[in-house]
Amino acid sequence: MADAGIWNGIVTGPALTPRRYLALWFPLLPADRWHKANGAARADAPLAFVEKQGGAIRIVALDAQALRLGLAPGLTLADGRARVPELAAIEHDPHADRLWLERIADGCDRWTPLVELDPPDGVTLDITGCAHLTGGEAALVRQVEQGFIAAGSSLRHALAGTPEAAQALARFQTVPAADEHQAIRRLSIAALRLDEEAEIALRRAGLKTLGDLAARPSAPLAARFGAELVAMLDRLLGHADSRISPRRALPALIFERCFAEPIARTEDALTVLDELVREAAGVLEERREGGRRFVGRLYRSDGAVREIMVETGLPTRDPEVARRLFRERIDMLADPLDPGFGFDLVRLAVPTTEPLGLSQFTLEGGRMSEEAIAALVDRLSARLGRDRVRRFARRDTHIPEQQALTLPAAEGGDPLPWPIPPQGEPPLRPLHLFDPPQRVEVLAEVPDGPPRRFRWRRTLHEVKRFEGPERIAGEWWRAPLERLPDPEPSVLSKRRDEEEDRILPSRPSHPLLTRDYFRVEDARGRRFWLFRHGLYEREAGTPAWYIHGLFA
Repeated sequence: MADAGIWNGIVTGPALTPRRYLALWFPLLPADRWHKANGAARADAPLAFVEKQGGAIRIVALDAQALRLGLAPGLTLADGRARVPELAAIEHDPHADRLWLERIADGCDRWTPLVELDPPDGVTLDITGCAHLTGGEAALVRQVEQGFIAAGSSLRHALAGTPEAAQALARFQTVPAADEHQAIRRLSIAALRLDEEAEIALRRAGLKTLGDLAARPSAPLAARFGAELVAMLDRLLGHADSRISPRRALPALIFERCFAEPIARTEDALTVLDELVREAAGVLEERREGGRRFVGRLYRSDGAVREIMVETGLPTRDPEVARRLFRERIDMLADPLDPGFGFDLVRLAVPTTEPLGLSQFTLEGGRMSEEAIAALVDRLSARLGRDRVRRFARRDTHIPEQQALTLPAAEGGDPLPWPIPPQGEPPLRPLHLFDPPQRVEVLAEVPDGPPRRFRWRRTLHEVKRFEGPERIAGEWWRAPLERLPDPEPSVLSKRRDEEEDRILPSRPSHPLLTRDYFRVEDARGRRFWLFRHGLYEREAGTPAWYIHGLFA
């Protein structure tokens, strides 16, 4: 029988329930990952994961068999093979270990949405207010332990009131204690994770456990070893509040179905996802809100998680829209959904919601054209990818080539309104701009006057009419605070620069110079948008001319 759950907003308030954290430590993570990836070729010999450190090859991780033979990380490979000749060496891959740890954290989302990585081999879960969903903390811990053992992962875990205390107990507790605070005080000072020099100094002073440190005044400890040691000790002992930084922000809405027996068919899991979409639509309608992003996660019984995300251009709560987008996204997946041994949890998350009033219909009963266009954009984005379908957005700047940029069409945000030209007036700016502007040779009556003749692409254009100038200043606030004067160029360097500019037209090299724009029309009625770059004798000795766009 499936169980349904809805989490709205924060799971629980800190003032109502004390925080509880579950720390998971995977002491053999590199070996577990390697064995999982090479299950068919499992090595009979003990394994050592090595990397080059300085001038020696050292062991950084071992499997269970090598640890039982007395080896330890930190040894050189030569020393390890002197003790265990059959030791097999494998190059350590920290990047692959990190990806494996993130995959583990994805699987932990089934128990709580608040999960934090504790690299290189730990994960911390904030289970405040979540344990009752599985029958209490003991049942939750038992479920977590059974899940990872079944997946072939070695695991140590612990519960505490702060994330630092939970991780310390999971990593360093050797003798179980009935009282959590007593167990923390018995921990070695290694739980502080200090540098080797500071830890040796504390041990020489006779301070070997956290209880020994707690019995000492904090001021001398802070003066000798730094304030961070005292702050870490307070967090371990629960004297200071501490929280985790979750990998993902807590969604506004979560809907899920749990199954005692895993679903073996992908189509059945997608049917459940469709039911969750309809359930989300009902809640959104009650709240008069809509979602712009819907995330479906399918949790396999072996710990693997498949995530499918769809976005909409406008807030929506129409279940058919989200259902169609999910189906199209699944059809376009390069790696088809594999149920493996079955899905035991299907979850739908709505990360953010936006206000959405009642739907507007036309007199004929159809939806408004804006919604139809948004639906088309959503379908194309789901089928082609969110970065393939883009829209223009206006920027608040006076530089012409920077006033518009393209964004993914499904991306949200309140765009700036586009200026509306007066009725009956010709456009002041061309729709098509050259990037970069193209260099032209211009003949003007006076140095700072309008163009009379210009040569562009080896064609001479006689100017019959012109409008302007429209003066656009450079972004002077982007100039450096202190700028040394340029040295006076020689006559030879001037000629060389002018020749290079004539042969190789390029982007204007001084973005801070003033531009004087002219709308010109040649003898054949063709209209161009030209600008002079720099004020004559004030910003440039010989201002350059560029063509920036063409009018239709």
